[in-house]
Amino acid sequence: MSDIPADLLYTEEHEYLKATDHDGVYLVGITDYAQGELGDVVFVELPELGTSFDKMETFGTIEAVKAVSDLYCPVKGEVLEVNAGLDDDPSLVNSDPYGAGWMIRLKVADENDLKGLLDADAYEQHLGG
Repeated sequence: MSDIPADLLYTEEHEYLKATDHDGVYLVGITDYAQGELGDVVFVELPELGTSFDKMETFGTIEAVKAVSDLYCPVKGEVLEVNAGLDDDPSLVNSDPYGAGWMIRLKVADENDLKGLLDADAYEQHLGG
């Protein structure tokens, strides 16, 4: 069974938002389920700092042994930071998806967008749990 932390928000496309110590700022990555489905991650393409994305707009790609997949921005926002550690070790997405394997730090444009995301229970139901 996939790890689904209760304190995160999720999309049906398997991205998550994790609150930070700063209001309206979240870490975005892919879920444990998603990394498991992809297999060994070999490359992650992430956006430039300061880039803004609309809700569900592609913000990058993730390449694994099995497939290349788009990464979708869960809510409208601006990229404040990218995880440079993934350049050197993309496998962090596999080993620690909710920790060292985060992808972007996002300043959310409209907190109301968060209401459209799934909580842990809803995400588990989405996975068929």
